[in-house]
Amino acid sequence: MQFIETRGNDGKRPAIVSFCDAILSPSASFGGLYAPQDLPQLDWQFLQNHLQSHYKELAFDFLKKFGIDIDDEIIQAALDRYDNFDDANNPVPIKKIGKNQFVCELYHGPTRAFKDMALQPFGYILSTLAKKQGKKYLIIAATSGDTGPATLQTFKNEENIKVVCLYPSGGTSDVQRLQMVTEDGSNLKVLGIYGNFDDAQNALKELLSSEEFKEELIRKKTYLSAANSVNFGRIIFQIIYHIYSYLELMRNNEITIGEKIYLVVPSGNFGNALGAYYAKKAGLPIAKILIASNSNNILTELITKGVYDLNNKKLKKTASPAMDILKSSNVERVLFDKFGPQRTKELMDSLASKNYYTLTEAELKTIQEDFDATFSTDKESFAVMNKYAKEGYIMDPHTATCFKALQKIPQGAKTVIYSTAEWTKFSPTVLEAIEGEGVKEDKEALKRLSQIYNLKVHPAISALFDKKVAQTDIIDKQDIKDVVINFL
Repeated sequence: MQFIETRGNDGKRPAIVSFCDAILSPSASFGGLYAPQDLPQLDWQFLQNHLQSHYKELAFDFLKKFGIDIDDEIIQAALDRYDNFDDANNPVPIKKIGKNQFVCELYHGPTRAFKDMALQPFGYILSTLAKKQGKKYLIIAATSGDTGPATLQTFKNEENIKVVCLYPSGGTSDVQRLQMVTEDGSNLKVLGIYGNFDDAQNALKELLSSEEFKEELIRKKTYLSAANSVNFGRIIFQIIYHIYSYLELMRNNEITIGEKIYLVVPSGNFGNALGAYYAKKAGLPIAKILIASNSNNILTELITKGVYDLNNKKLKKTASPAMDILKSSNVERVLFDKFGPQRTKELMDSLASKNYYTLTEAELKTIQEDFDATFSTDKESFAVMNKYAKEGYIMDPHTATCFKALQKIPQGAKTVIYSTAEWTKFSPTVLEAIEGEGVKEDKEALKRLSQIYNLKVHPAISALFDKKVAQTDIIDKQDIKDVVINFL
């Protein structure tokens, strides 16, 4: 499998690179991204062959079908990271919550969020490649709350790897913050940034594209990579669980092979949705992918109106902070796939210089062939959490944003909703939504909810409150480069 650049080639880089090259050096020409030149096709025979496969078998065969340039034993060892999930053979269980509605729970890994599904195997692959090449790598991740803990966990104490994690100070839940600041690996650096996630992500992109910074790293014999979903090493693993969801519905006799289903994805940086799009393009029978947002509804405007306009937009802090994002990086890969590199560069240059771009009517129709979108306010999300808690299902506020999208799905159609985080990561919000009580302390909210609803708190969460804070830096974004250099 070969990878090409979303904004075209600048003549300074190879026009086509391998999977290994794309994940080790994810920054492409003109500040663009790498995208697959082709996708493997998921025909009915592939689905039928994997009807009785457990998750790791499906993942292995899909990656082989993708043709990545990674040795089989490395792929298998990477997938063995799923052995640390609640159920290695079924790391993404699906729960039926309505006649035609299902929730795919993506949070049964070590940090209790969907980022583990990609970062656990990806982290192993990248670390192994670094060791084989005898090179030192700096991994920089910007996080709105879940990428950070998952990145730190997967790379902790790995040889030849150092990690810098940027998060918006005050822009995550307490549990998410504790998952980062209590990490004490000597190869890890966590930096709180004054500002929001977009500030952290912009700082990351500037570093990835800075020739001066890269030259400084070369002098330190260190190469630069990324763990955000700008790295396709993340995306490839986010395709697989959409395939698995379809197979699970088949196994449970909810659908027959070839029957089209709807997917609802809570989206911030669009990586999860992009995985669904690639699965659909590869042939998985998906009728449409519905993008659910919170009040930062920039994606809703893009998909329903064809406008991406950041002018006069201010990021709103909501009850679903991991989705408090205005610049969704992975939309670019969809634009590239639909309209090619020249048009993608035009659109992204317009966003950079004018803070907006507009699709033509024909382009918007092309996007709407695969996507629809809606958004929920905090009030609407709280009502959803309350309703389903009374029916015996507890969900986090990000998952709750998905349910308004059900109004757009034809009656009788089977729908999979993706739950991206366990309720334990946002317990004060969940408690307020379903009990009408405001508790600021996560520890108290976890205790109250577990008692009222007879819920288990995963040891990885409960242990956080007794761990020592090891990372205390909170800095201005213009100081990031100097702090990183000093860390190295």
